[in-house]
Amino acid sequence: MSGNYDQHLTCSDCGHDFVWSAREQEFYREKGFQQPKRCKDCNRARKERQASGGRGGDGEARGNR
Repeated sequence: MSGNYDQHLTCSDCGHDFVWSAREQEFYREKGFQQPKRCKDCNRARKERQASGGRGGDGEARGNR
């Protein structure tokens, strides 16, 4: 790893703090992903809502541009 440290982030959905580990940061960087904005529980719930046909919670309507 390249000097990363665990970071404490705040979930944009529930407002709780969560840890973004140094290992997760390295994975995100390798994949070109952005820093997460939701904790794992809220992210899982969001994916379940999307799978059941619900809105994702971003406030963005996909395909309506």
